[in-house]
Amino acid sequence: MNIGLKLTRRERIYVTLGGLLVTGFVAFQFILLPLVNAHEKLRHSITVQEKALEEVIALRTEYQRLRIDSGNIGAVLANRSTDFTLFSFLEEQAGRAGIKTKIKYMKPSLSTEGTPYKESSVEMSLEGITLKELVGYLYLVESPENLVRIKRMSVKQSKGNTEYLTALIHVVTYQ
Repeated sequence: MNIGLKLTRRERIYVTLGGLLVTGFVAFQFILLPLVNAHEKLRHSITVQEKALEEVIALRTEYQRLRIDSGNIGAVLANRSTDFTLFSFLEEQAGRAGIKTKIKYMKPSLSTEGTPYKESSVEMSLEGITLKELVGYLYLVESPENLVRIKRMSVKQSKGNTEYLTALIHVVTYQ
């Protein structure tokens, strides 16, 4: 049995428009939207990768600077006296500054943090020292040519007399 649909011109236009709408919807939903989403994901991925690249470049620059500094440390250590010790250096500078009698204690320690150089440190306490004496001593202690630096320091007024200070100084160097 042959069922032929006889559509009027108006009905054929409606069917054709309906078919075009369905085809357009399918093309939009399954072709165009995935392409736009993929493009946005790609754009986001590029942004993330650019940030990662910037971090890698910054780390590379930092690494190169540290490598150069490490070479400089080696040169400074090679030029330093072979019998140099931080403890004796600090005592000598205290004598030069005239504050040797104001040293309450000096506590040395040695750290090996997986670096090519060992960090030697001394924690020292000074009591009954004036600001001028402290500044003079710090000037003598900070010694780039001996690779000595002050890592941490706390200063407070003495309890008995407000013109005197109590200082706790943590000094480090490398060996």
